[in-house]
Amino acid sequence: MSQLQPSINQAPVVVRPSRRRFVVPGWIQLLLRNSKSRVGLFMVLFVVVIALISPLISVSDPTGFSLFDARQAPSWHHLFGTTDQGSDIFSQVVLGARRSLLLGVAAATLATVLATTLGILAAYSGGAIDEAINFITNIFLVIPTIPLLVVVSAYLKSRSMGTMIIVLGLTLWAFEARILRGQALSLRNRDFVLAAKVAGESTSRIVFGEIMPNMISRIAAGWVLVFYISLLVDAGLAFLGLGDTTHVSWGMTLYWAQTNSAVLQGEWWPFLFPGLALVTTVLGLTLILAGIDEISNPRLRNEMRPHKSLFVRFLAPLWSGKAAVRAEGAS
Repeated sequence: MSQLQPSINQAPVVVRPSRRRFVVPGWIQLLLRNSKSRVGLFMVLFVVVIALISPLISVSDPTGFSLFDARQAPSWHHLFGTTDQGSDIFSQVVLGARRSLLLGVAAATLATVLATTLGILAAYSGGAIDEAINFITNIFLVIPTIPLLVVVSAYLKSRSMGTMIIVLGLTLWAFEARILRGQALSLRNRDFVLAAKVAGESTSRIVFGEIMPNMISRIAAGWVLVFYISLLVDAGLAFLGLGDTTHVSWGMTLYWAQTNSAVLQGEWWPFLFPGLALVTTVLGLTLILAGIDEISNPRLRNEMRPHKSLFVRFLAPLWSGKAAVRAEGAS
């Protein structure tokens, strides 16, 4: 029998299809390697998980009234205490996280889409389109966001979340569009873009398939920046009494605490816990933004290395001296 011919008694070889393993995207791996962004992602993820499971962990109606439970300090029955009307602050904080995060995500997404589309299109097209987009950008750059929201909230009968999202998105896209336009101008004359033009690729294919993927880090940084600015602006307007009083949010909890003069009556908990939730989220987003800057900017990565080398240089003589003493003792 030929060696190449399989034996009759030999069992057939079954080739099993290889299982596809889940591969973490590269940009997530870079964020997880950076210490700042890793801590920030953990903080923001914790707040997001609390917001998702808030209906399951809230103990009572956040807008309910109970004079028997009014002004209670934090305890096992009310973890974050109660307000002057007897509302449970823990339920207000965990349920208010949903509205605050949803507003920030929606406003940041709207502003980022406008900034990315108009900024890259202006840089790539040039000519009259660039001048028109620059003119529109300059107009929106001089529009103050907070005074405009104050005026809009004062004149509208219903201060809905949709109005806040539209105003925030339409006023916070301009500065990011200017940054993305400058970065796109430096990319449009690169070899891979010129090669795509020579190959006859369409404008949309070059813009969204060649230029935009090389600007992901800057686009992500702009989205995070608008996200936490929207959170702070929304909480600030609600604290001033210009928010939607029919819905629970971190800012509205602070507003009712200020209206009821909680601090003057010695009640610190109505301010502490919603303030901590807001600070935790904003601090986490700021750390993520700092991590993105260090990852995308090689200069920042290089600046971190000398500190480590100096530390090693300082400890190296001490370590070598200890090693020499041990060698002499052993001899």
